[in-house]
Amino acid sequence: MKIDIDNSMSEILLIYPPVAKPSEPPAGIAQLAGVLKGHGVGCNVADLNLEGLDFILKQQLDVNDTWSLRAGRHVEKNRVALSTLSTYQNFDRYKRAVADVNRVVEVVGKSRGLALSLANYQDEKLSPLRSQDLLGAAAHPEANIYYPFFSQRLPELCDLCKPLFIGFSLNYLSQALTTFAMIGFCRQRFPELKIVVGGGLITSWSSRPGWNNPFCDMIDHLIAGPGEGKLLELLGAESLDSHFQPDYSKFSELKYLAPGRILPYAASSGCYWNRCTFCPEKAEGSRYLQVAPKIVLTELDQLLNETQYSLIHFLDNAMSPALLRALAKAPPGVEWYGFIRIEDDLLELDFCFELRRSGCVMLKLGVESGAPEVLQAMKKGIALERVALVLANLKRAGIATYVYLLFGTPSEALAEARQTLNFVAENHQAITFLNLAIFNLPLFSVESKGLRVRDFYAGDLSLYGDFIHPRDWQRKPIRNFLNQEFKRHPLIAPIIKCDPPIFTSNHAPFF
Repeated sequence: MKIDIDNSMSEILLIYPPVAKPSEPPAGIAQLAGVLKGHGVGCNVADLNLEGLDFILKQQLDVNDTWSLRAGRHVEKNRVALSTLSTYQNFDRYKRAVADVNRVVEVVGKSRGLALSLANYQDEKLSPLRSQDLLGAAAHPEANIYYPFFSQRLPELCDLCKPLFIGFSLNYLSQALTTFAMIGFCRQRFPELKIVVGGGLITSWSSRPGWNNPFCDMIDHLIAGPGEGKLLELLGAESLDSHFQPDYSKFSELKYLAPGRILPYAASSGCYWNRCTFCPEKAEGSRYLQVAPKIVLTELDQLLNETQYSLIHFLDNAMSPALLRALAKAPPGVEWYGFIRIEDDLLELDFCFELRRSGCVMLKLGVESGAPEVLQAMKKGIALERVALVLANLKRAGIATYVYLLFGTPSEALAEARQTLNFVAENHQAITFLNLAIFNLPLFSVESKGLRVRDFYAGDLSLYGDFIHPRDWQRKPIRNFLNQEFKRHPLIAPIIKCDPPIFTSNHAPFF
């Protein structure tokens, strides 16, 4: 399904490119659209990530294996299943639907030398971490797997709304090669168009020390950080000292892969704690900016009145205690979930019950480690006794927990990793989902200067690196520990198996 584009002339067309998880509309573009609309600037939007998935799923499969053929025959049936709540009440049926849809995407991608999925895009020859490869993707857009799609869709969009600017929201490495292919196509086909690119990945690249933009001949404007002010300046609009709610109206009828409409909403940017060592947000110097809880509640009420949503996804790096209290006192009227820190309010069982009554179905917690000395070295500002109590309170209140763990930080070795295993096992009844990650070193964090760093992802745009672990706890033994010991623990294995494949926390609230 496509977004209906206004036939009237627009100053800018905002594009969300493939590939990202297709479960909810792009929040960054909706935020920009709301600000531009509030300033009277003509704007159109298009979710080409979702449209690109439609294109891939319609391709003929040149294969003979039974699974792929079955998956190809039942694409539409499985898409409908993933948009139906009853599917999520049978986890095996859900997993089959996800696997079959993803199988079609994989097979189509493999025919072009790509590792393609519902959430990823990897090219055997080109890397999104090398600027020369991105420029190569722009120079030869016809080589991109999505070219037959965007070479028709982009002219159609531009013909309809006749923009002066075209903007791309580039947030993930999985979007980079296709974004640059689209940019190259626009540069060839519409040389008069001004090209603007922003988003999380641009912000991260621009924060690299000594950043020297390698794309200045291809892209007219790179925008790092919150882009509203800079975009208004480019479009000749005077920025009003006011807050504008995001505009999701163009996305409201699109069929995302979720059992109901999800409203992604950011009540803040940056992190109010901002002290954790090796944190990318901290390394990038991101400021913490919060929307007042009163305004958040007003905006949510307006957005929910405009469109029927079944779930709110708070995008904050950590929802503030003030926001949690505001939601507890004034429930938004639909279920919601988000990322939190362990704070005093959550130590009170009554408050956790209030959160549940307000619609909270799941909370994500960055626990990271079950070893006190590791948490202290990371400056997490949390104590394991408090974590255990909060987990127990949330369990009693009926709120699911999605716990994030990080292995291989410089202060951890096997003994501390086993402490984490023991902590999870002791609290397994209060942990609904687990996310296990191996530590990647942010290359430009202050703390990285004390480590011996070596290439990990080679490329002039790399953001993370490998390092010589001071306690000889390298990636291979970490993987062995996770696969052979942690994931096989009889109290932990059942939790691991509950994680929704590919969509992970984006679909977890529905179970």
